[in-house]
Amino acid sequence: MTPTHPSVTAAACGEALATFRETGPLVQSLTNTVVTNWTANVLLAAGAAPAMVDNPHEAGQFARVASGVLVNLGTPQDQTVEAMREAVRAASEAGTPWVLDPVAAGGLTWRTEFARELLALAHAPAIVRGNASEIIGLAGGAGGRGVDSTDTADAALDAARALASEHACVVAVSGEVDHLTDGARLVRVHNGDALLTRVTGVGCSLGALMAGFAATCDDPLLAATVATGLLTVAADVAATESRGPGSFAVALLDRLALLTPDDLTARVRLDAETDGSAA
Repeated sequence: MTPTHPSVTAAACGEALATFRETGPLVQSLTNTVVTNWTANVLLAAGAAPAMVDNPHEAGQFARVASGVLVNLGTPQDQTVEAMREAVRAASEAGTPWVLDPVAAGGLTWRTEFARELLALAHAPAIVRGNASEIIGLAGGAGGRGVDSTDTADAALDAARALASEHACVVAVSGEVDHLTDGARLVRVHNGDALLTRVTGVGCSLGALMAGFAATCDDPLLAATVATGLLTVAADVAATESRGPGSFAVALLDRLALLTPDDLTARVRLDAETDGSAA
């Protein structure tokens, strides 16, 4: 993929958040049973409308009218797997952007094969989002320890670039520093707090935010970046107001709602490169 969009900047992130809130995208989340309520609350706090339509009778129909679709493989069952197939087919036919979160790819054979099936099923996702070991596993490596990463985001960068180039999509690698690439451009987001790893479903909800921003941004790399920036900047502020994971989770939702586009522009810390050179 060759760069056809302007560089991703802090100012562009702020503008994208303003558009997102004005639009209020409808995000269909076929996600895991552990995080359904949390994901819906994150979407609502950010300014989107959640829809958890995940059965095979309706998933395809809904994907045609949704603004964006998340497919998260955290707790795949036979029925939800078929719903995901239907949603991806319908989203591809309707031009609805979709996001793949290949939870535990590489570590578990069946879901890894299914994630690769989805990548080949129809039009590629706008964004693939995962931790470093999941991205390495999806690309053919060993994966991590269940849903936990045993690799750094930097170590997954070659795999991320290869996947992005092969499937003409953006690959977002979560970590202490988030790495996001479309195969030609690279953005690193340096925000975030360790408490993000102490609340179940934060990464899963990030995939849902990316699906919403993919619907309101012309550039999928900007969509992945602003979603990551919004969540991690909100986490930076929430961490200063929290005593531990419980109060942090509540504060994170509050800060997602209260963070303004100007706040995001001022606080997000990112750097961008094109073909390995500073842009």
